[in-house]
Amino acid sequence: MTLHCDVVIVGAGASGLSAAIEAADCGVRVVVLEKNPMPGGSSRLSVGSINAAGSSLQKRAGVVDTPDEHFADMDHFMGPFAGQDNLALRRLLVDHAAESLEWLMSLGLSFYGPTADPPHRHPRMHNVLPNSRAYPYYLNRAAKARGVDVRLDAPVLEILRSSDGVVRGVLARIDGQPVEIEARSGVVLASGDYSNDPELKQRFRPELANIAAINPTATGDGHKLGEALGARVVNGDVVYGPGLRFMEPVRPSLVRRLPPSWLLGKLMQWALNRLPASLFRPFVMSFMTASLGPEASLLRAGAVLVNREGQRFVDELVQPGLAIAQQPGGHAWLLFDQRVATMFSGPPHYVSTAPGVAFAYLPDYRRHRRDLYHRAESLEALALSAGLPVSALQAAIGSHNAALPADDNRRVQQGPFYALGPLESRIVITDGGLAVNLNHQVLREDGTVIPRLYAAGAVGQGGALLAGNGHHIGWAVTSGRRAGRFAAQEKART
Repeated sequence: MTLHCDVVIVGAGASGLSAAIEAADCGVRVVVLEKNPMPGGSSRLSVGSINAAGSSLQKRAGVVDTPDEHFADMDHFMGPFAGQDNLALRRLLVDHAAESLEWLMSLGLSFYGPTADPPHRHPRMHNVLPNSRAYPYYLNRAAKARGVDVRLDAPVLEILRSSDGVVRGVLARIDGQPVEIEARSGVVLASGDYSNDPELKQRFRPELANIAAINPTATGDGHKLGEALGARVVNGDVVYGPGLRFMEPVRPSLVRRLPPSWLLGKLMQWALNRLPASLFRPFVMSFMTASLGPEASLLRAGAVLVNREGQRFVDELVQPGLAIAQQPGGHAWLLFDQRVATMFSGPPHYVSTAPGVAFAYLPDYRRHRRDLYHRAESLEALALSAGLPVSALQAAIGSHNAALPADDNRRVQQGPFYALGPLESRIVITDGGLAVNLNHQVLREDGTVIPRLYAAGAVGQGGALLAGNGHHIGWAVTSGRRAGRFAAQEKART
């Protein structure tokens, strides 16, 4: 069975759907293939923020900002990977971020902001409303309105080439049957990252190979399809995580359950800009305490980690995420005393944060996450409340205290005592992508172009490093739109 179109796009996340819309606007026939039963990819699971300089929301707020300043501020996030960034692609991101944000708003998405996100020098964080499900909702709707053929439960098995090596389409599985899809103009890989693929993680970061990702379907499909044609992965060692994450509540938070309607988004945007923030804090906290993990500052202040057997198993300041993944069930609990609890009950010490959105303190977890919040007057009672072995927990804390000087603040000794958990260790995202040029064409090992093969989003990062908040979705939309446009233009050239 064979289908015919102009452009095939592999993946229906933010980058893939953006590519589909842009290609369709160029007047070509587009097919999108998504292996999952719904569109969205990692964008659906994200906080949903975009950092952009020079947006209309900034101008309305009187913020004077430029892409040059945004470009320079990104240096603050490079850390040990400084020198590995593809600066040409970073330039492309910051120069087009505001344009991409305005384009999203033209499709119906609403944003709140700009808000501060230090060390960015200006408020340039824009947060999607009412939640990140707005991305697949509006992008998928816009794609279908343009006649894009979006196929779900349709994994791509292979990229097809003609006898001269030019990409001619893909082999996919649709309705359980193998189907060849001929693409006259090109194929765009937009299948996300490889944060949950043991094989690629084993190659680039073997110590992280068996740590699960936030997105369980991020398995590097596009990376493998590209490598089969001679493409190379750049910055495969750049992995964000493992980070500590609290277990998801059985019932999704109120914010997650909100429908991504245009009217609700606009109403929230109006209210957030005009009404006191205190009115919305409980609403925001229901999201914050359900979707985020604890800050490392809690461990530095003296909280200890114990496993489900009540044992302390790691130096909390040395890669605790790696150690948690090796514990029974992959679970751990944060345990601390009244001194730490008092410290993290208000500013400036917070348990968790979504930068540019809000800060969550210990009382917020007591109100909104009773399933993981435990408090007791004694360690024995705390162990019973959290379902941990009493004697093992008492022995673990006793050994911890005995190893510290009597006046050391890290001793867990001032009741009442607290526990938060269980929590897990998760890989957030990977920044390794196929090498691409400024037209998002995929490159071979020798730097030559693989004809009619493009890549966008995480699989097409090309060495760009997107550390910091609000850069991955901005890159997904920007690179997706450009890759879709360039792929569509192949038809005109041929």
